[in-house]
Amino acid sequence: MRLTRIAAESFPLTTNMSNSRRALKEIRITAVAVECDVVREGKRLVGYGYSSFGRPSCHTQIRERMAPRVMAAPPEALLDEAGENFDPIRIWSHAAADEKPAGHAERSVAIGTLDLAVWDLVAKIEGMPLHRVLAERYGGGEVRESVFCYVGGGWYRPGQTLADLQAEMRAHLDAGYTQVKMKVGGLSRVEDCARVEAVLKVVGSGDHLAVDANAVFDQRMALERAASLAPYGLRWFEEPCNPLDYEAYKAVAASYGPPIASGECLSGAQELDNFLRYSALRPDRDILQLDPPLSYGVTEYLQILRVAQQHGFSRVSLWPHGGNLMSLHVAGGLGLGGSESYPGVFGAFGGFNREVTIERGYARLPKSPGLGFEEKPELLPLLRSLI
Repeated sequence: MRLTRIAAESFPLTTNMSNSRRALKEIRITAVAVECDVVREGKRLVGYGYSSFGRPSCHTQIRERMAPRVMAAPPEALLDEAGENFDPIRIWSHAAADEKPAGHAERSVAIGTLDLAVWDLVAKIEGMPLHRVLAERYGGGEVRESVFCYVGGGWYRPGQTLADLQAEMRAHLDAGYTQVKMKVGGLSRVEDCARVEAVLKVVGSGDHLAVDANAVFDQRMALERAASLAPYGLRWFEEPCNPLDYEAYKAVAASYGPPIASGECLSGAQELDNFLRYSALRPDRDILQLDPPLSYGVTEYLQILRVAQQHGFSRVSLWPHGGNLMSLHVAGGLGLGGSESYPGVFGAFGGFNREVTIERGYARLPKSPGLGFEEKPELLPLLRSLI
């Protein structure tokens, strides 16, 4: 048993949406394919992954550094103890070999995207969905049928009216979701509060609505905006400021009673450790949102869990960012609090697959082997073009 090829390429992401910091029209997605010599139904098995959203393309790092290291390793060094499947942790170690300490953001997405493709392949060889593999290995054996899921929506769009925003949120509720998220920080405080109040008329109460500032505020502005949002009793206030500005987070946590969420911009366990050590986030209410392919992958997520628990956070405090099948499987397999969903946005890369249905806020987990990209017909041709 051996790997035969690792391929990586970037694809454009066509969208006219914006958050509080930037327009997303220039974003490119990196997709990875990991092929092996195991044959099923006359074809070699291939594992797939892609780089989620919000970071630059990383296919060059994978092609020039990570993939060559893995492919140069002795084939037996990449297998598990029984020699019956690949070992993602061993492959991760080869991919990350000889990297300097720190500088995580430069490589966390490249290694994380490759790692997701490896886990997809491992689960396909076992003939099980990835969430089941993770549950049996690291989730105490409890295999979940569904995961609570909220919609990452409410983007800023050209010409959007409050009625347009309300129509979007009604569509999400009609689709079976019970919690939605919207952007703040891209307009004035008065305008954003008007948007929040418009959405609250649709969802009914603050515990069904979260807001996301995408780290746009400095400490003073974050405190001002937190004060204006506090009366709404929102599900959470996400990324009020830069996650490396620990003093700003400490100040917001001291003054804002409802939950705070952050972590999608952190690159793995070490950065999470520093963040929780100095930011004063509160384990009894706050949410951690590290994104698996953006933070060194599933293999690193096991260390992320360990660090979070050392700081008093339970598994249900972790809600992976990303709105895709990768984060959904990780949330389901590791028993996390919930997952994000991006229905109808980001083209072929957004949303789940046709196996996933939404009922009363819960996403039913896929049954097909691996991550289930084979049941996403709009994405599969792009992934298969890699090999």
